[in-house]
Amino acid sequence: MGDYAAREGDLDATGMRFAIVVARFNRDITEELLDGAERILRKHDAADVSVLWVPGAFESPLVAKRLAASGTVDAVICLGAVIRGETAHFEYVAGETAAGITRAALDTGIPVIFGVLTVDDREQAHDRLGGKEGHKGEEAALSAIEMVSLLRGLP
Repeated sequence: MGDYAAREGDLDATGMRFAIVVARFNRDITEELLDGAERILRKHDAADVSVLWVPGAFESPLVAKRLAASGTVDAVICLGAVIRGETAHFEYVAGETAAGITRAALDTGIPVIFGVLTVDDREQAHDRLGGKEGHKGEEAALSAIEMVSLLRGLP
């Protein structure tokens, strides 16, 4: 077995620039996701945070890709809430949003974080806003910080 060194990024966001793309659909939920993400970015000393609102989660990947390709941010965090009971085309919206966010990251080489809740009902969404499932907005921001840090240390 060859040389192997385990690495992970740290959580110091000093000097890092972030954009947060937030879906207006289910705004009561997405505002809570945004609050959590902003709280974490402030706590970890992010240099700059821009917030951009889009109509729904489905529109997030295009804006995220444009931002990631701009050279003005180190990471993009996409926040949204797709609720099965409120969206007849749940599978399409959730699946295509995830695929688009992944593509934006791979096409640009910039971390584009999937912070979109895909849940069956509003109760499950609220469980992910600081309830028994943690706070997914905070988790998305932590992932963004760690990925920027990790990528900075790679060739």
